[in-house]
Amino acid sequence: MHSNTDAGRARLQSFLDDIGDLLRDKRRKASFATYALGLLGEGERKSVEPIAARACPDAKKVDAAHQRLLHFLSDSIWDDRAVRLTATRYALRFLTAKEPVEACVIDDTGFLKQGTHSVGVHRQYTGSAGKVANAQVATSLSLITKSDHLPIDFQLYLPEVWTEDAPRRKAARIPTDIEFKTKPELALQMLARAKDAGLPLGVVLADSGYGNSGEFRLGVHRLGLQYSVGVASSTTVFEVKDVVHRGGPSVDLLTLARKLDEKGKFKRFTWRTGTGGELSARFAMRRVCPCADQREPLEARSTVWLLIEWREGEAQPANYYFSSLPEGTSLEALVRITTQRWRTERAYEDLKGELGLDHYEGRSFRGWHHHISVVLCCYAFAVAERHRIFPLTSGRPRRPRPVRRAA
Repeated sequence: MHSNTDAGRARLQSFLDDIGDLLRDKRRKASFATYALGLLGEGERKSVEPIAARACPDAKKVDAAHQRLLHFLSDSIWDDRAVRLTATRYALRFLTAKEPVEACVIDDTGFLKQGTHSVGVHRQYTGSAGKVANAQVATSLSLITKSDHLPIDFQLYLPEVWTEDAPRRKAARIPTDIEFKTKPELALQMLARAKDAGLPLGVVLADSGYGNSGEFRLGVHRLGLQYSVGVASSTTVFEVKDVVHRGGPSVDLLTLARKLDEKGKFKRFTWRTGTGGELSARFAMRRVCPCADQREPLEARSTVWLLIEWREGEAQPANYYFSSLPEGTSLEALVRITTQRWRTERAYEDLKGELGLDHYEGRSFRGWHHHISVVLCCYAFAVAERHRIFPLTSGRPRRPRPVRRAA
């Protein structure tokens, strides 16, 4: 009888073979497996050269192995979407065995860089650094259940200084059909691909970098999906029902929050267990019509939930969200689903710290996306293994506590 380790290795080999079959070339298949094993391995640095060195016992052949991996990532033509989709479906078999996908998360992360030649690099804001820095930035799509998180897609954001600069495009081998798109536009593309592939998406969650865009919210609606997304405190709305009707005086969200606070409309919920203990905040919800939507065609106008999060000891609310969940949704249900977005940061930590998401040192558009595809495959396999062994827990204590009213 094989040990659990032997069985796990056999499952990994089968998984890599299935993905490799999509590449339609035995050399690509071998390179994919070598690179994936390098990312899953123990090495601290997970860029091409050290992976090649660890994989090649003969020091005289390391350079050739390095060149093969570089060619596989930067030059060989294979379908990133097909590879990512196959890995996603594999992981979902285990991830959803006992609980469904409740939501999907749109977010973005930065890849800090020193030079100016890596595709998409520019001085831009990245949440990874918490400031403007020289970095690449990518928009991501992840699926979440009550107890786990599965990143399934990334798209590199290309600032206009890249898309409008022919020499830079040529040097980075950016395909001719790639045009400038905002991060919300990239997000809508990923959501549309996932829906077309029949993947379960649930409620779309995103921060205000996406939720502030009326076009993004409308795009999600047109895809037939619900959303709960962050918006800025300066956003203006018309209140609905017993205070002000559509067309009456508008109010910004901060002013509305203070009015609701004066009327005792906030309730305290504990919504997350952090490293410092339980995290709780006061929340209030209100039916509103976003003022900006009134300038849109009738189909684009909406009445949505406004959810406000006000943390203990702070002078004003920390977060505001627009949600298209049904009118009968309870405050507890709205808080529970909306606050799931924070787990994306934990997934980014794993992808970068354990699988080398941000270790790629090549400069080409294709190479960057090929690297991301292999990383996502490795993560998908790890999620599947975790759920095979621990069906409703993860290897780390990240299962969120149920939202509950604080005492």
